[in-house]
Amino acid sequence: MNGFYGVLGLIYMVTTSFYLSPRTAVKNENVITTKTERVTDTKSEKSTAVVSSSEALYNSIAFESEHELNYEVFSKALTGFENLKKAGLLTQDSHLLTICDFSMSSNMKRLWVIDLDDKKVVFNSLVAHGKNTGEEFATNFSNTESSRQSSMGFYITDATYQGDNGYSLKLLGMDKGFNDAAYRRAIVMHGADYVSDQFAATHKRIGRSWGCPAIPRELTQSMINTIKGRNLLFIYYPDQNYLSSSEWLKS
Repeated sequence: MNGFYGVLGLIYMVTTSFYLSPRTAVKNENVITTKTERVTDTKSEKSTAVVSSSEALYNSIAFESEHELNYEVFSKALTGFENLKKAGLLTQDSHLLTICDFSMSSNMKRLWVIDLDDKKVVFNSLVAHGKNTGEEFATNFSNTESSRQSSMGFYITDATYQGDNGYSLKLLGMDKGFNDAAYRRAIVMHGADYVSDQFAATHKRIGRSWGCPAIPRELTQSMINTIKGRNLLFIYYPDQNYLSSSEWLKS
C-alpha cells in the first residue's frame, strides 16, 4: 500500500510542475501586453511626428485669405522637394518651392512661390495651361512634342534667355514619361498678356499657352529672377497614374 501512495505522490508532483499560478500567468500576460503597447506607441509617435512636421510647416505659412494652397498638394510638393534634395538634384541650401495646382480653375491664382526658410508666400498669381489641355479647367496632359498640352510633375528651374515670348526660364522635367521631354519641347516659363484678370473678364477664362506655364507679364522679371537656378517647380494634377508612379512622391 505504501508503494501505491508513493506512486500517486510522484504523479502529483509531475503534473503540478507545469502549472502556473493565476498571479504568475497574469503577470506574464501583462509583460507581453506592455511590450506590444510600447511597440505600437513608438510606431504611432513616429507617424505622428512625420505628419506634424509637414502640417506644422504648412500652418506656419501665411497664405492670403481665400487664396490658400491645398494642404494635400503642398504635402506632395514637399515630399518631392525632400526626395530631389536627397538625390542631389537640388542643392542643400535650396529653399524655394513653386507649386501650380492645375486642378483649380485657370481664373484663380493657382501658382504659389513659397520660401520654406522664411515660411512665407513670395508670389501668388495666375498661371496658364496649354491650349489642348483644356478650357477654363485643365483635363488633358502630354509629354509629346507639338501636342500643345501641359505636362504634370516636378521640374528643376534652369537658365534664363530672351526668346519669342521675351524673358523666359528653361525647365528640366524630372518625371520620366510625364515631363522629361520638356526641354526638348521648349516648355518654359514666360510672361503673357493673356494671363490677366482683364482677359478672363472678357473671355470667361485666361488665355492658354502651347504647353508652357505662362505667367502675368508684369511678374515675369521678378518671379523668374527669384526662382531661376536650380529651384523646384511642381505642376500638380490629381492623376492617379502619375501620383502612384512618380519616384519623387514615394515616402
